[in-house]
Amino acid sequence: MKALVRRSASLVLLLAALPAFAVEAASAQKPIAVQMYTLRDAGSLEQQLKIVHDAGVHAVETVGTQNVSAAELKQLLDRYSIKAISSHVPLAELRSNLDGVVTFNRSIGNTTLVVPYLDRRERPSDAAGWTALGQELGRIAKQVRGKGMRLAYHNHDFELVDFDGRTGLELLFAAAGPDLQTELDLAWVARAGLDPAVMLGKFRGHVFAVHAKDNAPKGQAEDEGGFAAVGQGVLDWNAILPAAAVAGVHWYIIEHDQPREPAKVVQAGADYLREHLTTNTPARARR
Repeated sequence: MKALVRRSASLVLLLAALPAFAVEAASAQKPIAVQMYTLRDAGSLEQQLKIVHDAGVHAVETVGTQNVSAAELKQLLDRYSIKAISSHVPLAELRSNLDGVVTFNRSIGNTTLVVPYLDRRERPSDAAGWTALGQELGRIAKQVRGKGMRLAYHNHDFELVDFDGRTGLELLFAAAGPDLQTELDLAWVARAGLDPAVMLGKFRGHVFAVHAKDNAPKGQAEDEGGFAAVGQGVLDWNAILPAAAVAGVHWYIIEHDQPREPAKVVQAGADYLREHLTTNTPARARR
């Protein structure tokens, strides 16, 4: 009887401790996500999310609605214990259907919208144009904040053209004000001939996320757009990751524009980041 009581007491203590263990395990997870564009050719949406899950990643950045209803997307995310931490939404849609975009994303638990790309007709050609675009994005960001969400902007290389010592991207953010966050695509920064670590420093405190991807050595991986899995290319991650931590990066989002083997790219990126992200990553990044 005494043995039974001791076992029961031990079980109670174990169950009481489980929430603490769960919190500790959750806090130990690195702030790593996958941009779903990387997996667009990797089977059905469910198969794509299974790849993310199997890589040990529990967060994604969606591409719009992923061509499904909010209810279906939320069900699949929940099935694989994945959280939507952001979504790429074209500027035209933010201009024309902001309420609908917000409603959809609230339904899947996402609170960050990202302008992913500018069509050629939307790209400013001079400094004044970048300033005007920044002012518009600042207004949209303020609207988004009023709805309990935030807005970020994702770069390629065309925003990094120099205008008398300042890039288009810098002009855009100077005009946008504090509500707009940046999602720095590090591979595109490097392709523009700039140093990703230095660029991170310029946006310190305003970097929602980085797109963690790599550039292959010149002349290699041409069938993959010249991109490489994180840590398998030419970017200096030993300099980038400390700079990202200092800049206050919230999320490290694995992406590859033209992967030959998407699942391997995701797994390789996740493994590399888990190994190399340090404990000095800002605490808010793990929320």
